[in-house]
Amino acid sequence: MMIARLSALVLAAALLSACAGPQVVEAPVALGDFKLGLNIVKADNPQKVPISRDADPQDWDDSLTAALQKRLGRYDGDKFYNLGVSVDAYALAPPGIPLVLSPKSALVVTARVWDDAAGKQLNEKGEQFTIFEGVDGETMVGSGLTRTAEQQMEKLSFNAAKRIERWLSDHPEWFGLPPKPKEAFISTK
Repeated sequence: MMIARLSALVLAAALLSACAGPQVVEAPVALGDFKLGLNIVKADNPQKVPISRDADPQDWDDSLTAALQKRLGRYDGDKFYNLGVSVDAYALAPPGIPLVLSPKSALVVTARVWDDAAGKQLNEKGEQFTIFEGVDGETMVGSGLTRTAEQQMEKLSFNAAKRIERWLSDHPEWFGLPPKPKEAFISTK
């Protein structure tokens, strides 16, 4: 009886991990004359949720800088735009008890964008985003059980870069494109 239960658990875990796909980077969106200039990430003193695993601020800097460079560095417009992102808070899920206590990871960042040539910030105040890992075969039972802190940071950074790219695409007028019609604009906060 115990072996049957154990076998069922192993089979369920294998099926769930088969559902987990790689991090997919979609084709670039329309960002007009956007070309990534400075890519500055600051994680000087992020708030850590009490149940979170520890993370070094420099690791957040490195992870998020790399994710933003990979996602936004692929645009080859005619003007440089500088991006400043601060890591405000995070929660990296610790190991829990599957199906009973399976905390998820989250990241809170604030983004600002500047027109490099004009030396002007394009958004009046920073835009804050709350980012989650998302649910896949690995996180269904809690990412603290299936991913290291570094893997959680990488996934959160990937999702943050994707969300910032979507935010930039919501403001095509910043990048020499016509503004989106009011009825077509849907906030994704």
